[in-house]
Amino acid sequence: MAIVRPFICVRPAAAVVDKVAALPYDVYNRKEACQAVEGNPLSFLNIDRAETQFPDDVDTYDPRVYAKAKELLEKEIEDGTFVTDEEENYYLYRLTMNGRSQTGIVACCSIDDYQNGIIKKHENTREEKEQDRIRHVDITGAHTGPIFLAYRSDELLTKIMLHVKEEEPLYRFVSEDGIIHSIWKISDRRLVKAIQDTFEKIPFTYIADGHHRAASAVKVGLKRRAEHPDYTGEEPFNYFLAVLFPEDQLMIMPYNRVVKDLNGLDKDGFLTEVKKNFSVKKIGKQAYEPKEKNTFGMYLDGDWYELTAKPEVTAAAAGDSVKSLDVSVLQDYLLGPVLGIGDPRTDKRIDFIGGIRGLGELERRVAEDMTVAFSMYPTSIQELFAVADAGLLMPPKSTWFEPKLRSGIFIHRI
Repeated sequence: MAIVRPFICVRPAAAVVDKVAALPYDVYNRKEACQAVEGNPLSFLNIDRAETQFPDDVDTYDPRVYAKAKELLEKEIEDGTFVTDEEENYYLYRLTMNGRSQTGIVACCSIDDYQNGIIKKHENTREEKEQDRIRHVDITGAHTGPIFLAYRSDELLTKIMLHVKEEEPLYRFVSEDGIIHSIWKISDRRLVKAIQDTFEKIPFTYIADGHHRAASAVKVGLKRRAEHPDYTGEEPFNYFLAVLFPEDQLMIMPYNRVVKDLNGLDKDGFLTEVKKNFSVKKIGKQAYEPKEKNTFGMYLDGDWYELTAKPEVTAAAAGDSVKSLDVSVLQDYLLGPVLGIGDPRTDKRIDFIGGIRGLGELERRVAEDMTVAFSMYPTSIQELFAVADAGLLMPPKSTWFEPKLRSGIFIHRI
């Protein structure tokens, strides 16, 4: 059963929520973060990436950076930028992009569920990436960016969400990228109990996005347990902030690939090698976006091609939740054997382009610093569930979720 609890929320005052809400800390490099906060002292990125408050010669991970994050958060709670609700509530968070909406339940999830596999993962985490958020959570004493979780759709939870959304939202604003953000507070104690009870009947939830944030939050919780050996399990540090979305509302975009060279092959030799495992059809100048699984777009020398995995390739991968992923098929039958990309996690010759940036970005990169690009058919949420249920890991850069959850709208203090 999944433990999904209401929580005491620290949230922006309604008059400033649009100025506070910020994209997740990890979508920016340092230079981009500094540019993003310029002229907006209320942007939550000032707290999430507090190195923006220092000159460039102060290291991103300097202890002063985390102390500044804590100072800014406490100052803004004190001056009324943030308000603190008096009781534990759930919230609904709806994001609307290009006319399409997805609505999730904002709540706190158990670090024990993470430890025990009730919250399922599909990616490994890297300790060096965890350390930054561990320090940020520990020193600020707060979870500031929610983990993006998914669950198999439940009829009662869907009905509750529809009912709540008939009311006026607590917040509604449009972010700079045109996404409409709507938030409702669920304070009716009958609904609160119904949500909590219903999640207790759901066997598993799944991390869709935010593996490093989740791992960091859990490690801080375990550290607090060690510091308080008389803990009861009810303390806030036993839980981390999440937004849980039903599977039928989620959209996964492709994660496209670009490669620097043809691994010593000329164009004709490369195409000959590709044709060993893929049917190749020249499309021409029109950008090609795959419309079904086991098909790929390829941009080379100013032209687009449609690649279709041959039957013997798909047959070899059938029944294996990882090998049958399109990202695996491309890696195992083209990027690896033909282009020599052995480990896409570390190989400097490959780069990954989120689907939100469009196929024009692939053409631009090939014109600028790459030689060949591949457009992908998106991984499905069912494929993600299948990999996680099997206890396996997805290849790197398998999924790109849009729209991104904003940080700073919901804060869980520990």
